[in-house]
Amino acid sequence: MGATAEQYLQQLDAGRRPNLPETTAGTLRLDVCSDGCTEHWYLTIRDQHVQVTRSADDADLVVRAERRVFDRMVDGELHPGAALLRNELTLRGDMHLLMMLRRIFAGPAGARHPRELGRAALARRSATAAREGQS
Repeated sequence: MGATAEQYLQQLDAGRRPNLPETTAGTLRLDVCSDGCTEHWYLTIRDQHVQVTRSADDADLVVRAERRVFDRMVDGELHPGAALLRNELTLRGDMHLLMMLRRIFAGPAGARHPRELGRAALARRSATAAREGQS
């Protein structure tokens, strides 16, 4: 297992995140439950930037789950939509923002976007075809 959700959120920089839609703006509060206690993480998304603070303020979307569920989402082992369908997390608010968690959390180590893989495969085929054409 990689980083925990807490470790990931603590080190998350506020830099530009091109994988977030430019038009997405909103706030998420993550209620992380463990041993009868709840930790609150407040994420503000605006202009492809994510700012993380510790706050229990109301948000456009409140996501509540056990710590292990958030840890699995950070590692890319669990999709937020699947966790919702399995009743491993609960929501209140704008469900559209739930899918932004998938884009904010790092995912599995070495993971690449499918388009990136497709471009790499096309480049390899083009290079092979060019070599074969020269022979």
